[in-house]
Amino acid sequence: MKDQELLKYLRRTVQKYSLIRENDRIAVGVSGGKDSLTLLYALARFRDFSSVSYSLAAIAIDPGFSMDYSAVRAFSESLDVTFFLEKTDIYEIVFGARREKHPCALCANMRRGALVNAAAREGMNKLALGHHRDDMLSTLLLNLVYEGRFYSYAPATYYEDRGITLIRPLLETPEALIKAVVREQALPVLENLCPADRETRREDMNALLSELSRRYPGLRDRLFHAVESSDIPDWKTLFKEG
Repeated sequence: MKDQELLKYLRRTVQKYSLIRENDRIAVGVSGGKDSLTLLYALARFRDFSSVSYSLAAIAIDPGFSMDYSAVRAFSESLDVTFFLEKTDIYEIVFGARREKHPCALCANMRRGALVNAAAREGMNKLALGHHRDDMLSTLLLNLVYEGRFYSYAPATYYEDRGITLIRPLLETPEALIKAVVREQALPVLENLCPADRETRREDMNALLSELSRRYPGLRDRLFHAVESSDIPDWKTLFKEG
């Protein structure tokens, strides 16, 4: 069963980086996409047998695309997870007022800020995002190609001003496994209504990563190890508890 393999990856990452501690109150950012729904499913399953007790809530950010989150709400409640929906004007700011040529970075920052604010308001001390191994590696390539710096996601980052630790429990999980779990468990993935979907620099980097991996087998593992053993902030000193 693919979900058992998923839980092995999640448990290893959680234990390696001490991402979940006793009595943590974890908000899971759920967009309705495959990654965030898989994370919510995995954390709910892990909660059932983990030696560490923690609580879960799901928070969705409505950017103004008129998306219907009722299936995500129902899925969350089926896992005994409280669901919150945050209405925002991100779409109007990014595509209207700002008319961003490359909107993804601004949109992601605004979504993350809204998630952090909502998590803090609801009394959570951690916010879990569904970034996986391939996300981390494509971000590494983005930063190398467009900014000339060696940097990518860390397993955990502490937001001192809000008392929230952002965690990424799927950071070592391959995207292919996530896709397999979505099919196996029939997770209720929503259609992405963003007008910039599949027309981004990140998609270019995903294609480049796939091409390089075909040419050089094992490349993803070696790149991950290179980041993990580097001096990138938050990887050597992951985070401090608030």
